[in-house]
Amino acid sequence: MDRRLLLLLLLFLLAATATQVQGQPPGTTHTILLDPAMQLNSQASAGFIFIDCGIDPNSSYVDPNLGLRYVSDDQFIDTGVNYAVPMANVPSYLARRYWTVRSFPEESRNCYTFKSISQGSKYIIRAVFLYGNYDYMNSPYVRFDLYLGVNLWKTINLTDPSENIFTETVSEATADVISVCLVNTGHGTPFISGLDLRPVPTSLYPQVNSLTTLVNLYRIYMGNSSWIRYPDDPYDRNWFDFDTPPSWSVTSTNSSVQNQMQDQFRPPQKVMQIAAYPTNSTTLHLSLAPDPGDLTEFYTVLYFSELQPNATRQFLIYLNGALLNDGRPLAPTYLLSDVVFNSNPSLGFSECNITLVETRSSMLPPIINSFEVFTAMRNANVASNSLDVDAMLAIKGWYLVRRNWMGDPCSPQAYTWVGLNCTLNNSGVPMITAVNLSYSGLTGKITSSFANLSALQYLDLSHNNLTGSIPDALGYLPSLRVLDLTDNQLRGAIPSVLLEKSQNGSITLRTEGNICLGGDSCKTVKKKKNLAVIVIACVVAVVCVCLVAIILLCILKKRKAKCTVNELQNRGKYHLENRKFSYKELEFITDNFSKIIGKGGFGIVYYGHLEDATEVAVKLLTKSSLQGKEDFLSEAEHLTRVHHKNLVSLVGYCMDEDHLALVCEFMPKGNLKEYLRASRTDTPLKWEQRLRIAIDAAQGLEYLHIGCKPPLVHRDVKTANILLNERLEAKITDFGLSKTFQDDNTLHSSTRIVGTIGYLDPEYYVKNQLSQKSDVYSFGVVLLELVTGKSPIFCDLEDIHIVQWVQKRLANGNIEDVIDTRLCEEGVMNSAWKVANVALASTTHTSNRRPTMTEVVMELRECLAMHTNGDKMLLKHGSSEVYSESIDPSLLELQYVGSISDTEGPSAR
Repeated sequence: MDRRLLLLLLLFLLAATATQVQGQPPGTTHTILLDPAMQLNSQASAGFIFIDCGIDPNSSYVDPNLGLRYVSDDQFIDTGVNYAVPMANVPSYLARRYWTVRSFPEESRNCYTFKSISQGSKYIIRAVFLYGNYDYMNSPYVRFDLYLGVNLWKTINLTDPSENIFTETVSEATADVISVCLVNTGHGTPFISGLDLRPVPTSLYPQVNSLTTLVNLYRIYMGNSSWIRYPDDPYDRNWFDFDTPPSWSVTSTNSSVQNQMQDQFRPPQKVMQIAAYPTNSTTLHLSLAPDPGDLTEFYTVLYFSELQPNATRQFLIYLNGALLNDGRPLAPTYLLSDVVFNSNPSLGFSECNITLVETRSSMLPPIINSFEVFTAMRNANVASNSLDVDAMLAIKGWYLVRRNWMGDPCSPQAYTWVGLNCTLNNSGVPMITAVNLSYSGLTGKITSSFANLSALQYLDLSHNNLTGSIPDALGYLPSLRVLDLTDNQLRGAIPSVLLEKSQNGSITLRTEGNICLGGDSCKTVKKKKNLAVIVIACVVAVVCVCLVAIILLCILKKRKAKCTVNELQNRGKYHLENRKFSYKELEFITDNFSKIIGKGGFGIVYYGHLEDATEVAVKLLTKSSLQGKEDFLSEAEHLTRVHHKNLVSLVGYCMDEDHLALVCEFMPKGNLKEYLRASRTDTPLKWEQRLRIAIDAAQGLEYLHIGCKPPLVHRDVKTANILLNERLEAKITDFGLSKTFQDDNTLHSSTRIVGTIGYLDPEYYVKNQLSQKSDVYSFGVVLLELVTGKSPIFCDLEDIHIVQWVQKRLANGNIEDVIDTRLCEEGVMNSAWKVANVALASTTHTSNRRPTMTEVVMELRECLAMHTNGDKMLLKHGSSEVYSESIDPSLLELQYVGSISDTEGPSAR
């Protein structure tokens, strides 16, 4: 019975197999029916990726000549702009892929990423370029760098719109992704026409390994009709024809030329069926001069086959004078390919010279069928740890991170991903040590991929919308020292391992702002919600009453604003310095708003000049302006009544229908921020210049506080609002946020928090109480910028404010660790220490412990006198000592709201 069952089972399996073979869909063909060449092509073309850069997303087409499918590049890259090339600039012999390009005008590095790569496998990667005046800029030349992974592949240099460049590498994948990056070097916008990736057997090109990538310089065969590629070459190598010299002869055959069993290069049939030899010489010589930018080290692959039966041919092979083939003469085999190559590069030559010399026993001259010449890509940079790369790509995909995260996360160092810090491990491999994704709009759970960053020390995921629980795996990261999860929507218990490390001080854990995280906090939330329902019911009744009052207040406010406009217009009729301009006059004096000299919360600032050639700056209120009519009226009104040499003066204004503008004096040297960041000039400000600028600005603020009646508080003091004239004299500008005080000895409760992150008075921010000491705090930050040359908030291992940074370093008693490194003058130390002391006194947490602007002006004048007298002036006791004692230790605990990107951005509202 068992035998019968077994027999029936075998019969059933045979029948099922036969049914499967006979029941294939139409068009399906068994590989056993293919001839060997077709079978090889079918296998080789598997995994081919041919990209036509610049065509519509998700589109593709099949090349009618090659039978290969070209796809859009949108699935391989997130950046760039598509352009069509004018067909008049595309040579007729070029393929369809040259009709479009993808251009990269924005980022400095833009990378294509090939995923699902087989690590350890070999690939041929090809890139093609045709400028074709796609941007209609008629650029005389375009030059940029092309990188494979983290190392320079080739400098692309195009000097003719119709010139096309073809470049190719053979490389071994060292990770499961391959990136090809275009890097802007400042000589034109990078672009690309096409990009291909093709796997090849690992036995091919034995010179290639994880440390050596070959860049193809020449791939030549001895024909003269057209180039050879797929399907004749199953690996789609491009073999270009050769213009043989008159002293050479060419021979060919229709017979098949076979590759040897252990052939490591597998040249195609058509390449081996034609050969060249010297007509009346015993020597064949090739001299190849690559582009000057290519490296002067050569790898060659030389292909030979005897095409004449019963021939006696033998010759020696030289590469730049050195014998190849172990010094043995080569006698090519009839209709069988022979290959000679050099495993070690030929170094120190500007040309590649290949010489074949007939031996004495040979009856025929040397012969050659084809050859390849390569140079090696220099591996100057080391790729990031592969596990870190995988983790970051997973994190990017999980959260759909919208940053320029392309290519290798850590290498080259100049292109490290924004928000990452990297350090070399003991083997010299970059490892990720810090990830800052605060304020990044992250949603969903905390991905476990963070736990794969084995060297991670600092992880900031604060101020996002993360949900779910904290993964236990984060507690087992061996190097993690800071985990910031502040202000998310996390819930559940905090992992015990993290709590234990937090309690013993081995990790800093920040979880504030997650109301359902740990303990019974969610129960408390429910109680608060029930209480909120009762409160809301009471509030609804009040709202109805207040609604009418709000409407009345709005009406009164509109009337007041209208009166203010009329008042300013009347002033303009009687004061020449407050001249009223029409919009057409503004168009005339700015040459139709042709020259932009600045942008800010008010709008765009244009350069202009009056009838008498007086230079002016025209601040035009735009519809998208962060400041509205109220701020415009405020600034105009303040400027009409402030007159001081260190305040930018108002020339006039425009209130022409919807057009609002201020016409102010022109400050040709721009603002202080540009000089401190070295974006305006390569020459840094000297210390004495910085001191005089500080005094000028302080005098301007002092006038606002005590010289104006009623006094003014600026509310947005920062280096960008300190302008410089041709003599580098400083003047305060941007009074749109200024506030009038009826009594300068009292604090004022403001209706909104205004200013710029990094300069905001923390007491003003927390308590919503404004005073003149708020300006003092902001100016103290400016003084620290003058001393250090740094931004108010900058990134070390974490976001840190300049006040904290300076305090920590001065606590060691060493001013050299604080001073801007560009200040190499002698006699700076004592006066710089005193300025830093004044700055820290001005930025104490409690406003009533800060000096007044009058006291700041006096101290800065002493600093200048100390410096100009060669630092011989002794530090005085008294106010300076008070300043030193008044430094608030709580500054070290002070937290600032906002991300680093806010520091350089518009004013906070």
